[in-house]
Amino acid sequence: MHDLTATVAANLARVRAEIATAARTASRKPEEIRLIAVSKTHPGEAVAAAVAAGQMNFGENTVQEALTKIPLYSSATWHMIGHLQSNKAKSVPGNFAWVHSVDSLKLAQRLSRLAQEKAVVLDALFEVNVTRDPAKHGLPPEELAPLLDTLLKEGHPGLRLRGLMTIGPYPATEADSRASFARLRELRDDCRKRFGLKDFSELSMGMSGDYAAAIREGSTMVRIGTAIFGERDYSKK
Repeated sequence: MHDLTATVAANLARVRAEIATAARTASRKPEEIRLIAVSKTHPGEAVAAAVAAGQMNFGENTVQEALTKIPLYSSATWHMIGHLQSNKAKSVPGNFAWVHSVDSLKLAQRLSRLAQEKAVVLDALFEVNVTRDPAKHGLPPEELAPLLDTLLKEGHPGLRLRGLMTIGPYPATEADSRASFARLRELRDDCRKRFGLKDFSELSMGMSGDYAAAIREGSTMVRIGTAIFGERDYSKK
């Protein structure tokens, strides 16, 4: 456990330094970027090691796995970052503070209703498939504004609409990555202005391999697992 604690602390320190460097290169403040440690497939001990090093934002891909960790570290802020099926949505409000992967009107409506029932408000990001990769989830860019328009007209009391999320292209050159991240930023800015959404300010983009490029294009949240916790345990689904 001591080795794990030391390793995770060292990795976190390195990642934070690299985030700060990327931010300053882009004439941004490092504190503008929220580091989300992606703890999926890693044990609770890894979360404990990160918490001990001052990390308080964690991302999980599946509700089932997350619910084995969230009760143990309830003081942390938990982010649902994986694809979310409507039938798994009921456990999100009240356990997660943020959901990054809203990709349909149906899911947004369900999450809002479930959050109301639990008397909580969920911070929501809409996942956009900027590169139109058939292997990825997310809305096509042209479907985002109509979805928001419908949701705003219907009302969404259980959701705070906070911004957008994407997964960058892979493999990709830095130029390709930056182009896709710039496109997400433009979409956010367009929707924020078009619908008058003052809190629609977040961009969840950038992972272990491309977070510096994402920060240069305006990312406010980077989702980093491997660079903090090492390779995933692929025996866990």
